[in-house]
Amino acid sequence: MQTSFEINSGEELTERQKDVLNAVLLLLVEEGDRLTMTAVARRASCSKETLYKWFGDRDGLLTATVQWQASKVRVASVDRSRLDMPSLTENLQRYASDWLHVISSDTSIALNRVAVAHAGSDKRDLGAIVLENGRLAMGRRLKPVLLAGREAGLLAFDDAEEAFRTFFGLVARDVQIRLLLGDRLKPTDAEIDRDAAEATRQFLALYGAQTGAASADL
Repeated sequence: MQTSFEINSGEELTERQKDVLNAVLLLLVEEGDRLTMTAVARRASCSKETLYKWFGDRDGLLTATVQWQASKVRVASVDRSRLDMPSLTENLQRYASDWLHVISSDTSIALNRVAVAHAGSDKRDLGAIVLENGRLAMGRRLKPVLLAGREAGLLAFDDAEEAFRTFFGLVARDVQIRLLLGDRLKPTDAEIDRDAAEATRQFLALYGAQTGAASADL
């Protein structure tokens, strides 16, 4: 799906644009699928013309919003020549902690509920946007770190996508589906950090080079 705005294209968001995207997230919590450009302009105190100039159309605005949410999950660049197990572990734990904070937020829950509703109807735009710029984009961002870990002899796996999916499962567990179904689960920062550390430990137990798992080129 092509959109007129790409947050990851190298164009930095201004603080004003971030304010607009945060307004979109709040409206999704309040109104769900009834989001309109008029409502966003009113909430963000800007003109519809400005929205169209910045984001192109409603799909472009939704795409930027999803990407803005995903950007809150930090993936540090790694120096492959200096990567060691402590720095790899720290990177994975930070990624996992950020991820859990994002998926357990009211805004992400609302966004994903609307996306799931779209995926089950003729309106597939938001479902496709969330899939491409959420889960798939997150994989594209973390896989280079996993591959760097393999090159450094710290990780051993045959397929980067399979390794990422394992990490995804260990981090998310059943948290996201429970929240989407209405569970009032509200993990604290300490609980999220604990779960992120445990998911990372489990992942390294499975894919750490010391396990003797086979490594192969993609």
